[in-house]
Formats: sequence, structure tokens, C-alpha cells
Amino acid sequence: QVQLVESGGGSVHPGGSLRLSCAASKFTLNHYSIAWFRQAPGKEREAVSCIASSDGTTYYADSVKGRFTISGDNAKDTVYLQLDSLKPEDTAVYYCAAYFIDSCRGYSDSGSPLFASWGQGTQVTVSS
Repeated sequence: QVQLVESGGGSVHPGGSLRLSCAASKFTLNHYSIAWFRQAPGKEREAVSCIASSDGTTYYADSVKGRFTISGDNAKDTVYLQLDSLKPEDTAVYYCAAYFIDSCRGYSDSGSPLFASWGQGTQVTVSS
């Protein structure tokens, strides 16, 4: 069974940085693209970023483009999401998900049956 575990969340001031990790177990990242989502209280889950397993192509939501960076380390079966220049509106629980195709096509639909597994989430809080 595909398992994902997120870590790295925390509380920071506006303008601060965090690095989230998404560690895979019982499978290798070579077989799945990995997407990051976030969900703020009272809001729908929002797609943030994706990295394709086929060629490492990355995708970002407009709201985070230029501030967040997704990367993968296949040797460690871990995907990272670097969060820089954080804003209060970035406050949310961040989830990673294994997408069962080698591209990120359609990844922004959190209800897609192509998502094989979701992590438990990690809280990111940005406040002054």
C-alpha cells in the first residue's frame, strides 16, 4: 500500500520560509507524480504544485508561483516543497498526494481517482 508522510510544517512570520517533506514508503517515487495541496479552515482543498515522475517537470498555482519550489530526491523517495516569502494567506494544512500517472495532467482535481494515496497533512501557520 502506498504511504506518504509529510513533515516540516510550523509557525513563521510573514516573509519567512519553511521546507516541507513528503516521504514515501512501500513504493518508489519513480512510479508516481507527486502533488501538494493545501486546505485552510472553511475553504476547499487547493492544488499548490506538482512534479511529474516522467521528466521532473514542475507546475505551480498562480498564487505561489515564484515563491514555492517543488523538488524530488528519488534516492530518498522524498519530495520537498520549499516555501519562501510566506504570507498569512498561505496558512493551511498542506498535504502531499501520489498521482498514479507519470505526468501532472489533471492534478489540480483533488477528487481525481488517479490519486493513489494522501498524507496526513502538516500545518503551516504564517502570522505576525
